[in-house]
Amino acid sequence: MKVSLSWLREYVDLPASLSAAELEQALIGLGIEVESVVDQAATIKGDLVVGRVLEVEELTGFKKPIRFNLVDVGNPQPQEIICGARNYAVGDLVVVILPGGELPGGFTIGARKTYGRTSAGMICSQAELGLGADHSGIIVLPPGAAEPGTDARPLVGLDDVLVDVEITPDRGYEMSIRGLARELSHAFDCTWRDPGALPFAAGTAEPPYPVTVEDTAGCDRFAARVVRGIDPDAKSPEWMQRRLVAAGIRTISLPVDITNYLMLETGQPMHVFDLDRLRGGLVVRRAQHGEKLTTLDGVARVLDAEDMVILDDTGPVSLAAVMGGETSEWQPGTVNVLLEAAHWDPVMVGRTARRHRLFSEAAKRWERGVDPRMPLVALERAVAILTEHAGGTVDERVLDLDHVQPPAAVRLDPALPSRRIGVPYPVERVVELLTRVGCTVTGSDPLVVTPPSWRPDLLAPADLVEEVARLGGYDAIPSILPLAPGGRGLTGAQSRRRSVGRALAEAGCVEVLSYPFVSPSVHDAFGLAADDPRRSAARLTNPLSEEEPQLRTSLLPTLLGALKRNVGRGHRDLALYEVGTVFRPHLSAVAPPEMSVEHRPSDADWAAANDIVPEQPWHLAAVFAGAIEPAGWWGPGRPAGWADAVETARIAVSAAGLPDGRVRVEAAEYAPWHPGRCAAVLVDDVIVGYAGELHPAVVSALELPRRTCAVELDLDALPAAPVVQAVRLTTFPPALIDVALIVDASVPAAQVRDALVGGAGDLLETVHLFDVYTDEQLGEGKRSLAYKLTFRAPDRTLTVEEAVAARDAAVAAAAERFGAVLRGA
Repeated sequence: MKVSLSWLREYVDLPASLSAAELEQALIGLGIEVESVVDQAATIKGDLVVGRVLEVEELTGFKKPIRFNLVDVGNPQPQEIICGARNYAVGDLVVVILPGGELPGGFTIGARKTYGRTSAGMICSQAELGLGADHSGIIVLPPGAAEPGTDARPLVGLDDVLVDVEITPDRGYEMSIRGLARELSHAFDCTWRDPGALPFAAGTAEPPYPVTVEDTAGCDRFAARVVRGIDPDAKSPEWMQRRLVAAGIRTISLPVDITNYLMLETGQPMHVFDLDRLRGGLVVRRAQHGEKLTTLDGVARVLDAEDMVILDDTGPVSLAAVMGGETSEWQPGTVNVLLEAAHWDPVMVGRTARRHRLFSEAAKRWERGVDPRMPLVALERAVAILTEHAGGTVDERVLDLDHVQPPAAVRLDPALPSRRIGVPYPVERVVELLTRVGCTVTGSDPLVVTPPSWRPDLLAPADLVEEVARLGGYDAIPSILPLAPGGRGLTGAQSRRRSVGRALAEAGCVEVLSYPFVSPSVHDAFGLAADDPRRSAARLTNPLSEEEPQLRTSLLPTLLGALKRNVGRGHRDLALYEVGTVFRPHLSAVAPPEMSVEHRPSDADWAAANDIVPEQPWHLAAVFAGAIEPAGWWGPGRPAGWADAVETARIAVSAAGLPDGRVRVEAAEYAPWHPGRCAAVLVDDVIVGYAGELHPAVVSALELPRRTCAVELDLDALPAAPVVQAVRLTTFPPALIDVALIVDASVPAAQVRDALVGGAGDLLETVHLFDVYTDEQLGEGKRSLAYKLTFRAPDRTLTVEEAVAARDAAVAAAAERFGAVLRGA
């Protein structure tokens, strides 16, 4: 919102020496965000002076009319200036910028030869000075306004300071001169005059025009005045146009300009109807679904049942509180007008504005809250200004349909501001500050505070505490960090998730965070069976995108989406991971109970509501594409494969605090993985996830790189980490023995390893698979698994006989379980 300092000074006695920096600091101290404070005099550099036209010579032979002028600018010799405007004559006073000056936008003025003559300076229009959009003619000052050579800035309104502020949604009263003047009076402790306290005509028994309000919740006050016989050609006064242009509002006509001017001054939006274009009485109600209205911007709009409309016998003539309609708008020949000022429901206005994408200045104020006491005051001012400049006869009848409910009182503990803010506020100080805000304060403990009509945001004790802190001065609040309360730190589950994420990052994966929303079609793309529980997904009632209305039941859809986007942006070698929640809904035909915000829900209602909340276990997923080891001068590199996904699962489980001996992988078939390259990850014989290469059909459906691999684990399914015992160190040397066992190709290597560990006894320190070999000589359906066994005793050096006996016991256990044969035996 932009306003001029001179306008503010009409209603608040600010210090005469107030600087732009002091004004900005005061506004910031009041909690108002300042976009800029601009001294308009500084927007034009150099000499901007009054000139008197001495001679005008019409130049011919050019495509457009050109005039060569001699202008007295207070110098010994007149100034030669070329100008194309034609709305001035000899003897007129004009505004001239001399060579060396600079207009807004960086346009520098100099002396130059043009149209066969020398032009030294420019005769200025409103648009060139940044005072408006009128470029049709230059500014002609009133006769006797000033002597030639006088600084022209004060004469055209360039001696003012423009303040541009951003108003927060909870302080709609500040979107007016009235509200800002009141706030500045608090900052400078000076007198202010309330334009809302001006006398006005009260409502009469007989209205000037018949109006019926059917929905008093959407419109709790509707007021109107009628003026007949105005001059349709009357222009808005210069001072009004100047202030509207400075505020960024286009001037249209005197009646419309008056409503815009008073909206800025009082905060009360109004609307002008052409009385002669209305048919029958007006009705204010909710729109009927499918009703249509062409608004002032020329757009035909289909209305919603929540919208409020004003209509006559022909149908809707205005989208209430947002924008008027074409059929009843002011016209250049309008002589009879109906001025309307009402009070509308902020929630309704906000939703209507967003639904129709009509964010008018009026709608911005309505959705933030407008003082319901202002309609009659604004109407009184409007008819006074209108009749002063356009004549006409005011209908003495006044319409005022008032259903406004008084503000509710708030009970405030007088000690609460001190407790919340940490600054001692005596009770007298609290009462004083709240009274300055406009509240009525009674009682002592507690204080009974009734907010003023212009503060609909003061609803709870916390709101009043905020006002005490704001007017008491934010600078008075010490910057002291609060003491951190004692606590237990991270939970075990939180620590585990952090450890897992850190381990994967150290392994070369990059963490991503994705939205948990998916399309129902992803289940088909993954090839999930019809009875797969992952197809049962919770659907959002109001999704961000209708294409992705469901909550994910797996991390892979969103993670693979991130992989696809990165591939599309030129990345070829990717290893991404995510730790996040998935949503597993409970199937229920019972709707959750409706719970009020007025009191705490009962235990039964709370339990019933939580019963339908989806389970949200934490999962880990990682995906791989391209090279896992890049190629270079050091070698050819290596593409990512299913084994990398399996190893990632092992890294994650190990980081969760579980020893490798409790982890086992075995072949599995589970969508969306390739049935021949999928492994189930088991911890203590319980499946906690799957890893491997994605099915080619899934890769094709999702447009992913060939041989993309993935792993997903349920972190909440992992058992608690055991207490870690310190490893007993020994200085005695190990005994290293390699064994190669021939087993059926269908026997998992991990199970053979488990058999070796079980048979070797306590002397076995580690077992490591280092080779897998297949050959016709081994026999059909056979393969050789080579393991490196490390034996060590904690208190002595092992003998050869002890190491060989332990090796033989391990091989015997594998032979008993799987028919393993020692290769080469």
